[in-house]
Amino acid sequence: MNMEERNQNFIDRDKLYGMIEGDAPSKTELKKILSKALQLNGLTLEEVAVLLRVTDHEDVKAIMEVAKVVKEDIYGKRLVLFAPVYTGNVCVNNCVYCAFRRDNKQIVRKVLDMSEIEEETRILLRDGHKRVLLICGESPRNNIDYICQAIRTTYGVKEGKHQVKRINVELAPMSVEDFRKLKEENIGTYVCFQETYDPVLYKEYHPGNSPKSDFENRLLVMDRAMEGGIDDVGLGVLFGLADYRYEILALMEHANHLERAYGCGPHTISFPRIEPAEGAPLPDCIPHKVSDEDFKKIIAIIRIALPYTGIILSTRENDEMRTELFNYGISQISAGSRTNPGAYSDEAENSGSQFSLGDHRSLEEVISSMIDAGYIPSFCTGCYRKGRVGHDFMDLAKPGLIKQFCLPNAMFSFKEYLYDFASEETRKKGLALIKKMMTDIPDSKHKAKVEKELDAIDEGERDVFF
Repeated sequence: MNMEERNQNFIDRDKLYGMIEGDAPSKTELKKILSKALQLNGLTLEEVAVLLRVTDHEDVKAIMEVAKVVKEDIYGKRLVLFAPVYTGNVCVNNCVYCAFRRDNKQIVRKVLDMSEIEEETRILLRDGHKRVLLICGESPRNNIDYICQAIRTTYGVKEGKHQVKRINVELAPMSVEDFRKLKEENIGTYVCFQETYDPVLYKEYHPGNSPKSDFENRLLVMDRAMEGGIDDVGLGVLFGLADYRYEILALMEHANHLERAYGCGPHTISFPRIEPAEGAPLPDCIPHKVSDEDFKKIIAIIRIALPYTGIILSTRENDEMRTELFNYGISQISAGSRTNPGAYSDEAENSGSQFSLGDHRSLEEVISSMIDAGYIPSFCTGCYRKGRVGHDFMDLAKPGLIKQFCLPNAMFSFKEYLYDFASEETRKKGLALIKKMMTDIPDSKHKAKVEKELDAIDEGERDVFF
């Protein structure tokens, strides 16, 4: 690990903006970069900058087709599912794009107590969820002690044979000491969005004297997380705040910084676009709006540039967009989501949401659509529970060894869902898809082992994973 790289500002604004200027690549140059991408070793910052200059429709299509090959080679036909649990919408910050902003008088404020968190969790378990993302506004009421208690409460809920197996958290920056406390609670991935990596624009979008107005404090939060023992971290920007080309290069710089300083890049990158938010002025006039075509392109570019990094797409996007992007890079999605505290137990309460949803379908409706598209919905938490995280995960992922766990574990968790939660129609076509997916396991001994565990699920065995 490079000690000199740690806790150093790695963003050179002028350099990154300079890199997005220039002509589109020639056909020969584009082909060379895409051929390299197919080797599954990623791309350099300079190569990503070249791809971001591509505007020709056929050339963009070529990038997306390579992303499709890379995605299927590494992830196959599986998608991980999760649901967010908003524990509170009280916030001391004043972000101009967010409904939680402190000056917003239009929403009902709430911080869930532990019994309310338990009820939210119980409802998600009844739907079939196994993975949740705990998220809240930044406030003294949501301090590290509250968060740790919320995590323990969520893990402790049991609904028959089912309970949450993995909790990821999306929380405001904290100290190394607090990250050590968080680590003790057996979380999965720590997520924190930079929102925008442009330090000049960042000041405009985060006005006033608030914790979030400190650009560098937020920029270096992942350094503190890793120093505090967090194995997996998740990056993200809110697309629409700055030129998307600059943001993609900055995400690459952040990933490279973590790789150099800690020997392991981000576990995930999230791709939200600005959506309407009650009482937030910016979404009415998005300063750097990202078109659907550009959105598809940048997801494809990140998929081939960082092939082993998970890409998350939330329910901000509509169902048509989400289904299309499954093919070109997305590996995790939220489903059946609500974005205000207490919303799962009281669906009539709409005020207090962080943003507007694009996909309003239930978990089963999302799963049914995924089956129709040939994708295995995965509730797998095997890697986390077996300790295949951080460096260990990447050591298995890069040589392609993680596949021997991922597809079987996806099938196991999906089959459990089909028996315990799905309608007869969804169960029937889901079981047919599992049977079809068995042909993707070439090794006969491994296949026999998978079949044995699938048969055990038929007999009532649960929580099966390799």
